[in-house]
Formats: sequence, C-alpha cells, structure tokens
Amino acid sequence: MYKLSGEYEVKIDDRGRLRLPSVLLRQFGASASTRFVVNRGFEKCLLLYPIEAWDEKTKEVDQLSSYSTKERTFARFFYRGATEVIVDGSERILLPKSLMEHAGIEHEIFLLAYQNKVEIWSKENYLKMIDEEPDDFAALAEEVFRRKDV
Repeated sequence: MYKLSGEYEVKIDDRGRLRLPSVLLRQFGASASTRFVVNRGFEKCLLLYPIEAWDEKTKEVDQLSSYSTKERTFARFFYRGATEVIVDGSERILLPKSLMEHAGIEHEIFLLAYQNKVEIWSKENYLKMIDEEPDDFAALAEEVFRRKDV
C-alpha cells in the first residue's frame, strides 16, 4: 500500500495544527485521500495512518475475540483516542488536544515515517528515544532478522 520513509522536524501552531511536509505528502501519491486517523502509539508518541492503512489495521483488530480478556483489553487500548483528521487546503491537520497532551507535544515535533504510518513525537521525547539507541545496533539487527533453517 504505502512505503513511507523520512524524518521531519516540524512546528505546531497555537491551534494544534501541523503542516505535513510536501515531501511526505508526495509519498502518499496523487490519488491519496486527504483523510487520516491519528491515535496513541505504543510509546509516548502518536501514530498517523492514511485512512486506507487504518482500515486495514482495524480489520486485524476487529478479528480479536471480545470474550478474551487480553484481546478485549488490547482492542480498547488500540482504539482509545483514535480520531479522524482531514488535511486542509494548507496541507495541515489538527491534532486533538488530548492526544497532544498524551504525547507531551507542544510546539516542536518530529515526524518519523516508515511502513504505512507516521509517528508524531514531541521533540524532547524523540531526542530521548534516539539517545537510547542500542549500543550494538548490528547485534539487534541480527537478532531481529535471524532466519531459522528448517
């Protein structure tokens, strides 16, 4: 669907709007929708999904059993805060205040685009996360990508 990439430093205006970088918007293609869903990420960041990617992700989550405590709990936490946002004529989206507070976002942010989503980080949290890079990134890569022979 989408193969997003890039790291972008952006500012948020006083109303909570962020202008999506043109280079990032081009990655969505000319036929892309102007609708996105923003939600809480696993760490103190937000996730921004193009509506098509969100619809695919929710298909997975909607298959979880509402009779399983773990699966029901996951679904609740996954959906809480999910908000549809629309890109305006100035290529901006409005972030919900509650989500901004959750991620500690004020005026300076970083966008980290990969796979089919964009992480939205407060500048402070992003720099902290980057500083916590593993001492041996090569060893982590080997562990993550290790192939087992059958």
